[in-house]
Amino acid sequence: MKVCVVGCGAVGSLFAANLAQLDDVEVWAYDQAEEHVEAINERGLRLSGAGDVVGRLRATSDAEELPECEFGIVATKAMHTSPAIQATAPVFANGCVATVQNGLGNEEALAEHVDRVIRGTTFPAGKLLGPGRVQWEVRGETTFGPFEASPAPLREIERLADACTRAGMPAQAVADARGPQWRKVIFNAATNPIGALTGLTHGRVCEDTALRRLVSDLVDEGKAVAAAQEIVLDADPEDLIDHAAKPEVAYDHKASMLQDVEGRRPTEIDYLNGGIVRFGDELGIPTPLNRSIWALVKGLERSW
Repeated sequence: MKVCVVGCGAVGSLFAANLAQLDDVEVWAYDQAEEHVEAINERGLRLSGAGDVVGRLRATSDAEELPECEFGIVATKAMHTSPAIQATAPVFANGCVATVQNGLGNEEALAEHVDRVIRGTTFPAGKLLGPGRVQWEVRGETTFGPFEASPAPLREIERLADACTRAGMPAQAVADARGPQWRKVIFNAATNPIGALTGLTHGRVCEDTALRRLVSDLVDEGKAVAAAQEIVLDADPEDLIDHAAKPEVAYDHKASMLQDVEGRRPTEIDYLNGGIVRFGDELGIPTPLNRSIWALVKGLERSW
């Protein structure tokens, strides 16, 4: 099996390094960060923290160097999905492409360039420490399922899930992956921007009574939008929020949006709260809190 990870940031690196441990999987990585690519090729891709792993794989910033692959795992920031898949689409002419990204709209962007798309949701998290080095901060499971408008065959989705599981990234294949996706979208939209706006880790947001109430109100809006689409969440986002706030899970974890704000990089707010607002508008569901949070983070970005 040949797998190409498109976007070898923190989450992409977790998949790439772990899959590279399998003898029956050849892993390639495509990333625009030249120093990161060079370090991976010279010294391997090193994970530390929740797992100590060194993945030996091939990395490139030139899509023409990539071989044809059976599977793609797109892990770029949501705003980079379209250019990333446009550059790499020929690699997956006969393959299937999964998104493990945050937010809404990534599957649609992939389907503009490839025929077999996998809707994916993943909970492992980390942060880049430097070229070729990633801190693995949070373990978790991944769910894969067909993207309804342009589906990958379920048997192929099961193959990818099996490889990830054997590599130490537990994954399951399901017939309808919208529930897990919307649970994470609601979780991220309710917590990540609050951390980004306050500078607080997940656990510190949750232990502040007023902020925790705001988080729950954002969750309620997201649930209403999901229910209007007849999407059945696979679990309550509130339970995930409380679980992640535990010291042994993600109490001290800085959400990716806070990391982006600290680095003065564009955030994924358009695809999280902005996505919930857009769906809410289409369905006639009010989302005033998500709209306000969306505006606040966009204003913060403009202040730079």
